[in-house]
Amino acid sequence: MKISTRSRYGLRLMFELALRYEEPLVQLKTVADTQEISEKYLSQIIIPLRSVGLVDSERGSQGGYRLSRPPEEITVRQVVEALEGSLYPVDCAETKECPRSKACPSMDIWRLLGDRIVETLDGITLADMIRSYRAKINTSLGFDI
Repeated sequence: MKISTRSRYGLRLMFELALRYEEPLVQLKTVADTQEISEKYLSQIIIPLRSVGLVDSERGSQGGYRLSRPPEEITVRQVVEALEGSLYPVDCAETKECPRSKACPSMDIWRLLGDRIVETLDGITLADMIRSYRAKINTSLGFDI
């Protein structure tokens, strides 16, 4: 199982908005330049993030984007689900609508895997990502935190 480029870049977009949370608005060009991602691709990724309420936007020459909530309140799960849909590897593990569900030898495995993915990504916020990033930067520069 692999996470798509859309989710990887979407998470980097949200990370950049979280880093700049105190700024009034952030333009996609700024994110594109900083994260080295195509601005055109980011303009496609931002649409579902805005539609699920993770991002607010303002139009115009001074317009841009910002997180709809503080970085502490947005989880990696919310971002990835907005861009990928369900995190469960097979539909029946989440919906339990399969007629074979009571006798399926593998459904419990897929459900367990999905539950662990959800639990892991739900336990990481954008604020956690910022802390981890800053720790890496400080360590690479030789600073102790």
